[in-house]
Amino acid sequence: MAGVLGRVLATIVLVLSVVVDPGSAVADESPRLYTNPISAAAADTFADPVLIRGKDGFWYAVSTSDPLREGEIFRHQLPILRSADLTTWEHVADVFSTATRPVWMAPDAELWAPDIRYVDGRYLLYFMVTDTNLYPGGDSAIGVATADSPVGPWSDAGGPLVAPRPDTEGGFKWTFDPAMFTDSDGTRWLYYGSYLGGLVVVPLSADGLRVTGEEIQISTSHRYEGAYVVRHGDWYYLFGSASNCCAGPTAGYSVFAARARGPAGPFIDRDGDSLLESRTGGTPVLQPNGNTWIGTGHNAMIRDTAGQEWLVYHAIDRDDPYLNRPFVDVERPMLLDRLDWIDDWPVVRAGAGASDGPQRAPVVAGPVGDRFERSGLGPGWRTPAPGWAVLPATGTDSGGLLRHGGPGRDRLWSTARIPADLQFDVDLRLPREEGAAGVTVRLGADGEEVTATIDRRAGALVVDLYSGGGHDRRATPLPRDFRYGTWHTLSVRIDGRTLTASVTEDRLGNPVAQQARSVPPRPRDGALALTADGAAELDNVSAAPAARLGRNPVPTPEPGRLDRSRSDEFGTVLDPAWRWVRPDPAATVAGGALRWPAQAADLVGTTNNAGVLLRDAPDGDYLVETKLGLALGEDSTRNYQQAGLIAYAGDDDFARLSQVAIWNTRQLEYGRELPYAGALSFGGMALTAPAETTWLRLAHSVGETGEHRFRSAASRDGEHWTWGGTWTFPAGPAPRIGLVAHGGDTPPVTAVFDYFRVYRR
Repeated sequence: MAGVLGRVLATIVLVLSVVVDPGSAVADESPRLYTNPISAAAADTFADPVLIRGKDGFWYAVSTSDPLREGEIFRHQLPILRSADLTTWEHVADVFSTATRPVWMAPDAELWAPDIRYVDGRYLLYFMVTDTNLYPGGDSAIGVATADSPVGPWSDAGGPLVAPRPDTEGGFKWTFDPAMFTDSDGTRWLYYGSYLGGLVVVPLSADGLRVTGEEIQISTSHRYEGAYVVRHGDWYYLFGSASNCCAGPTAGYSVFAARARGPAGPFIDRDGDSLLESRTGGTPVLQPNGNTWIGTGHNAMIRDTAGQEWLVYHAIDRDDPYLNRPFVDVERPMLLDRLDWIDDWPVVRAGAGASDGPQRAPVVAGPVGDRFERSGLGPGWRTPAPGWAVLPATGTDSGGLLRHGGPGRDRLWSTARIPADLQFDVDLRLPREEGAAGVTVRLGADGEEVTATIDRRAGALVVDLYSGGGHDRRATPLPRDFRYGTWHTLSVRIDGRTLTASVTEDRLGNPVAQQARSVPPRPRDGALALTADGAAELDNVSAAPAARLGRNPVPTPEPGRLDRSRSDEFGTVLDPAWRWVRPDPAATVAGGALRWPAQAADLVGTTNNAGVLLRDAPDGDYLVETKLGLALGEDSTRNYQQAGLIAYAGDDDFARLSQVAIWNTRQLEYGRELPYAGALSFGGMALTAPAETTWLRLAHSVGETGEHRFRSAASRDGEHWTWGGTWTFPAGPAPRIGLVAHGGDTPPVTAVFDYFRVYRR
């Protein structure tokens, strides 16, 4: 834990002078820094994290029931952390205790992968149980609990929401990793599943407590788990995690995305590949990048008060992968990094991936910020303000709040100067049959202004624009069963001349109403007012400069000069610079290609009976590329026939990028084996969908400490490349580079390598 402690102390030093008071009317705008992992002060490990902003103004995180401290194995049953700033966390409660665990759990069952939402005035928590008392052994299921506050007390529903699902072979499908989503029409959906059975979605009742329809398959089996869905623009984006979450120092767990026009799919990736196909699609969002963090996966999302989205996920420190027992207690703390949208596809830090050094923190304060926890209006509001009153806490969740008693229309003006581009949020509820509440933003000096409200009389999100002496009123209907008397969040973003207003229950990327329109240009600074017509209650008001969302992608490696002395076009004979580890006489050069029948052999583990064709690598940075033909067919099981590139330091120390058959799927896997704690560790990270002819690349670079980094890439036309994750080797002699073809010879398949090229970078 020394490395983690050092990063925490560095962050404390950097932000020591910054004080954030989420309850103040005018909050500190000083830039803050943070360093991953954000959960370090509260938990050694915090796997499968999810976040929500409570109606009390604090953020809450919930995780799998991993141990929070070394030696406290499963003491905490779905632990809950709380934060005022999204980067400094404290443990405040557990969802369950030994006494309150669901009665339908088996005695030795564990609680995994929670998802927390706010629905109709209360919190719902979905969770996975590894074993129930309904069947003998291994029958995972999904439960749901309710509470009036994120810290509970939580009440289990009394039985599984999704019961164990028998498979066709006498076992059970993996009913893992629930995540709920509310569509714009108010329909609720629950996503779940894992490798054994794939991802599915079912419709839920309006209260989120019952399944109301049949499962819809949204991914093939043996590729994805950890589903999480958000709405972005007109698309529904499904995030899923792939590969092994828990392989310690070789965990290649990664996050991918695909999108659809509806919540039930079909979900298609950037290259047009479906998640339902044998050659499984998926666009990389986050993969290990060669720094401290590996196993970067199982994500959720949150948005800060500037409108910037953030990906929360767990990862593994490659130098400190376990808590107590190697290969048993994997240490997976919670990380947070900026999520960018480039060409309408999500990617972490514009493609840079997980951060392991100081980063600019989420914005949680701006010119306006108030949780109304003082007695009376604070200095950030103009007084007198007839019709408005600050009330003390009225329940277990909201803390203080601002009430407009009505009747009639009133505005409460902020004294702060509001930037031209802004992000505004307010939680509000309308307790009576008629009423409207929201925000007014002054656009200019001549009475130009825009007002966005949740309007109970209109049954809509209403935006009124007053400009040039005219009035343009537009209404976006809210769902028919919208409950105005419970908390909802009204958000308004002004970016240039575009205003976007939306209504959500929990600020988690699932608007139930959204409206975009053009507005006149604004002066640099303006004014903002809370507005209400009739009885209304408001809380958690914030206005901050709008985050800059458009970013250029981080550059990816490019080939330089072709090094002909280290390349081979496979003309008529094998270049004499090649060297074999365990020669395979079946591999021949003919017709301008190396043809190599896949061997009934492998390198993973201690058998080490597969042939490896190698040559020395050049010094410094370089890129190696091959064009591979491999006719693995589709859908059938032919584990684990494969072929591709390899970086080889030894039989038990290699990184292998290959097209491979994994049960019914055809994938590109970038695997790594290395010795650890007296044994061998192997794990892999997936890439994009392969074709029968696929181009592969490994880009080598030398890190500051002299370690060797190999980043993977693939293409299906040799021109458009998808770059993936990075594996590292220690400083010292450079690994050799080469080719492999093994994993099984039934049915027969021959790998065809058109060339092997090395480019200097």
